[in-house]
Amino acid sequence: MSDIPQRWTQAGVYPDMWADPDEDPRNNDGTSPDGELATLQDFLTNYRLTLKMKCEGLDPEQLARRSVPPSTMSLLGLLRHLAEVERDWRNWIRPANPAPKLYGANDADFDGAVAEQAVVDGAFTDLAREQAATDTALAAHPDLGERVGKDGFAVRELWVHRIEEYARHCGHADLLRERIDGRVGQ
Repeated sequence: MSDIPQRWTQAGVYPDMWADPDEDPRNNDGTSPDGELATLQDFLTNYRLTLKMKCEGLDPEQLARRSVPPSTMSLLGLLRHLAEVERDWRNWIRPANPAPKLYGANDADFDGAVAEQAVVDGAFTDLAREQAATDTALAAHPDLGERVGKDGFAVRELWVHRIEEYARHCGHADLLRERIDGRVGQ
């Protein structure tokens, strides 16, 4: 008996995909958005949805399952981490009166990712709230070349950094999910 799950997918057309293209909620009508800001928003939306999809159908124990020692990474930890970094990006925009950490110092976002339904519910709630708050904060700065915060970051840089953060962690989520139940896909 092995604790390594069999690889599987729900896709029937492309066996290396998470879902068939006609059932993938990330797919749109095939037309890319007009303009740089709309393109950045579209990429971020799709990565956020990808992370959510990678967590669907799992129980608290599966979401909290760690990757491989000594890493503390788990899908639940990623949800909590991204809530924390969304909050931190707002602190870059408005450095006065920075919002406090959600989960504590250092790796508390990952260390506190325990297999309890209340922790799971809290992580999804925190992430949605922090995403909405950061979206609202950035909506006040539609000029991508505008410099914000004490360090004068370009708004464009904040958008690109957010996309990079989600993209990197979606790659982690791919591997974590496959290790949990064998489900593969983009």
